[in-house]
Amino acid sequence: MGNVLTKRLYKMRNHLTQTQFIAFGFMLIIMTGTLLLMLPVSSRNGGHGSFLNCLFTATSASCVTGLVVYDTWNQWSLFGQLVILLMIQIGGLGFITIGVFLSIVLRRRIGLKERGLMQESVNTLQIGGVVRLARKIIIGTALIEGTGAVILALCFIPEYGLFRGIYYGIFHSISAFCNAGFDLMGCQAPFNSLVDYYNDWIVNVVIMLLITLGGIGFVVWDDVSRNHLHVRKYRLHTKLVLLSSFVLTFGSAILFYIFERGNLLVGMDPGGRILTSLFSSVTARTAGFNTVDTAALTDSSKLLTIILMFIGGSPGSTAGGVKTTTMVVLYLYLWSTIRRTYGVNAFDRRLEEEAIKHASAIFMINLSLALAGSLFLMSTQGLEMTDVFFETFSAIGTVGMTTGITRLLSPASRLVIIFLMYCGRVGSLSFALAFTQNKRVARVKQPMERITIG
Repeated sequence: MGNVLTKRLYKMRNHLTQTQFIAFGFMLIIMTGTLLLMLPVSSRNGGHGSFLNCLFTATSASCVTGLVVYDTWNQWSLFGQLVILLMIQIGGLGFITIGVFLSIVLRRRIGLKERGLMQESVNTLQIGGVVRLARKIIIGTALIEGTGAVILALCFIPEYGLFRGIYYGIFHSISAFCNAGFDLMGCQAPFNSLVDYYNDWIVNVVIMLLITLGGIGFVVWDDVSRNHLHVRKYRLHTKLVLLSSFVLTFGSAILFYIFERGNLLVGMDPGGRILTSLFSSVTARTAGFNTVDTAALTDSSKLLTIILMFIGGSPGSTAGGVKTTTMVVLYLYLWSTIRRTYGVNAFDRRLEEEAIKHASAIFMINLSLALAGSLFLMSTQGLEMTDVFFETFSAIGTVGMTTGITRLLSPASRLVIIFLMYCGRVGSLSFALAFTQNKRVARVKQPMERITIG
């Protein structure tokens, strides 16, 4: 499927901008996946799936979200599960990256347009070296997912048997690395996720490492692989990503422990409490797995999860959200304004003004979309506000966590969630730019007038 899609997409590239090409490319992948899931061979009972539900599933898989209206194991046959897994892999790495790598393997010439698309797809800072980066992404992904699959298979084989255990290892390794959140644990109980493994250190740690490695971004991979542990040589981007990821992961784990110590953590041994708190922190940043009942979280933990889902992972990664660097830039700008310093500075470097404008736009667009979607769901279905916020922020952040209302959504509400998932994966700002990049704006500055702020 990936090779056919790539050929079709490359035929479109001469008529579209880079942003439009990526946006329409994801749309084509989603529609292809939808049609495949509608086939009787995709369903476990051999029936035709409804268009809307298959579209919802295909969007969730391609946008590596994890929100589902069907339990993956109980609804889809092996063929359907493999279609979902392929969409997760393409959606996680980006079809441009896969297309460039296939061109390398086939020894095809990679032109400037393809390099530009690759730069846009993985959010790299420069066009030079993107072909080498594509090769590194594919090889690194294969090694990481392969290692994760082997370790998980060793955990699953005693319980599910040899072939099924290996398959489960592969499926959950890819799903975790791509921050997708799809699972096959419905064989134990529908929509069960990893609840039965809440105190399994090996499964939890492997899943968390896969989520983290997929969520820090391919540019960070490249920087760290070249400079190893020489932190001073890292780019400013890498330093900000690693620092913010560390603070969010462990700071949030401590808060989860505090918020849930009298609730879901009651009855667990100390190791289980620490593991559950850490997993809840990691998975909330766009992964979508859960080892405890999400609906049973305290209101404090739900709000913390919503915040983490909104922030998400880092640019150029398999994760969604407004991204860690967006929040870092906005907080640095706030700190700079309070201190009345010249420019926004970090690690003895000054950020460009364009980065601040970009971060502000992404933050406001994502927040506006999530709030608009929430208002629609609450006004049309009368659902609880906390559950609705959890659902919409999970969708726009391509997380996949839910309090259980996904299956209760009306067709109109499902379309809203589909739109939010799509914008979250393509990028809300990129989606908006896809409709405006061809417009010519007159280079005329209007008269300036001051207004009162704050």
